[in-house]
Amino acid sequence: MARKTKAEARATRDRILDAAEVMFCVRGAARTSLHEIAESVEMTRGAVYWHFKDKYDLLLALWERAKLPIEEALDAIDAEVELSPLQRIKKKVMGLFHRIVHDERTRNLLTILLLRCEMVDEVAAAREHILGQRDECLDKLVGEFAAAIQCGELRDDVEPRAAAIGLHAIVDGLAYHWLLDASRFDLEVVGGSTLEGWLTGLGSMDRVGG
Repeated sequence: MARKTKAEARATRDRILDAAEVMFCVRGAARTSLHEIAESVEMTRGAVYWHFKDKYDLLLALWERAKLPIEEALDAIDAEVELSPLQRIKKKVMGLFHRIVHDERTRNLLTILLLRCEMVDEVAAAREHILGQRDECLDKLVGEFAAAIQCGELRDDVEPRAAAIGLHAIVDGLAYHWLLDASRFDLEVVGGSTLEGWLTGLGSMDRVGG
């Protein structure tokens, strides 16, 4: 019975998250109340508050749910020891572009963060907390750029942190404009060619291959 109750609680929590994801994506996080989310899944507001104390808590839960498969994919690439540092960077970025295009949950979360998070109260606080976690990703990327310089894939005068920040800007910018209107360009194609051109400017791409 306890096991069933736990499973039911998990299913209820997931239903709330699914509803919040859709409503935040369509209406914006600030313009959607927990009461409206509860009504959309035919629950009481108290049922929602039992799982999430406020909108801040709900937004963080959406982030944690969406980022787990992304982290697993990145870890799998890190485990491919035959890849060079620059090959690893390229594979991670292209994998992210692919996930944005083909995975609805990833796409919805980015839409919420980049386009639907109005900078007010708990919504702004949640967005800042989530974006702050990207510093960990940035630090790892700095290390990979440093390794690429060390093994001669990039020029010696490339500054690793500046390169990592630049790559973040490229990914964020392309994702933002694609989410605004996906019909304007193919994110994977344009993202790939942009990445190739940018990395070529930092050093020799002939050692990276494919």
